[in-house]
Amino acid sequence: MKKTLLVLLGALVVLTLAALPLGAGWLGEALRTPLPLAEQRPLEVPRGSHLSAVVNRLAADGLLGDGLHQRRVRWALRLYLKQQPDAARIHAGEYRLTPGMSLQQLIAALNRGDVVQRALTFVEGSTFRDWRRQLASADGLRQDSAALSDAELMAALERPGQHPEGWFAPDTYFYTRGDSDLALLRRALARQQQLLDNAWASRAEGLPYASPYEALIMASIVERETGVPSERADIAAVFVRRLQRGMRLQTDPTVIYGMGERYDGRIRRADLREFTPYNTYQIAGLPPTPIAMPGAAAIVATLNPSDRKALYFVARGDGSHEFTNSLRDHEQAVRRFQLNRRDDYRSSPAPAEVSP
Repeated sequence: MKKTLLVLLGALVVLTLAALPLGAGWLGEALRTPLPLAEQRPLEVPRGSHLSAVVNRLAADGLLGDGLHQRRVRWALRLYLKQQPDAARIHAGEYRLTPGMSLQQLIAALNRGDVVQRALTFVEGSTFRDWRRQLASADGLRQDSAALSDAELMAALERPGQHPEGWFAPDTYFYTRGDSDLALLRRALARQQQLLDNAWASRAEGLPYASPYEALIMASIVERETGVPSERADIAAVFVRRLQRGMRLQTDPTVIYGMGERYDGRIRRADLREFTPYNTYQIAGLPPTPIAMPGAAAIVATLNPSDRKALYFVARGDGSHEFTNSLRDHEQAVRRFQLNRRDDYRSSPAPAEVSP
């Protein structure tokens, strides 16, 4: 009889406390007390995990305090879940525990699915070979394409027979631990296709491109020729006029792409004379594929070139170019900027300073 009375009394206490708001007394305080963290640390929640398993792991790692405090926390948590049963529904993934975070804040993050977002940035003008290297070293990204050739990779992206160069939009892409590299590439491919479609739909009249793909090829050349935003439409205009007049493009970045791994930072006369499908000193018209990943600005500039009448340009050495209309003026500009180079000569813009 006495034992039954104690059980009933205990149940009455539980029901009474459960009816109280969480903020009352030590119940709320136990869940709002910051976890003993000196620095941030990751928390991996496997798929199918329950909140109780997460709490047990925190306890095992010493993050729920000593025995007495831990019992108080667990008691408070049970009552909290009676009041807020949906809080027990958590999302799998990687989370970040930070100093000052309480158990209540962590549960809210698990409930919302505030998983850690990683970022991977692909810059304009990079090549698909560069992209594959970045993907292979990306922390937490599942390597589903690592064993695939370029052709097999494009088939996996439902673009069989298509060369990968140029087809992925340079940008910063966010992902979570365990995401597939193919999923990231699929997003970049869809974005580049949309950018190209939009720019093609609003292109200027009279351009010498038979298809959006030819425009993508040219955009990659424009991207590689200059990093100065104000010059892109002028560079595009030079190449448009050259194509329209049947002149060869004669652009060094295509030669470099055709050299592949042999390129060591210099182009020699023999390289300019060597025939490759990408050597625009030797072939007429466009190379067979893009030579890099053009950004949105280069694509738009290619399909909306300026009205400039120049047929030639030469790097000044500071990343910008000197544009000229005649071969005589071009040769003078070459002598001025190329044959008498400054010690700090650059054919591309100087890298931006990064604040510490």
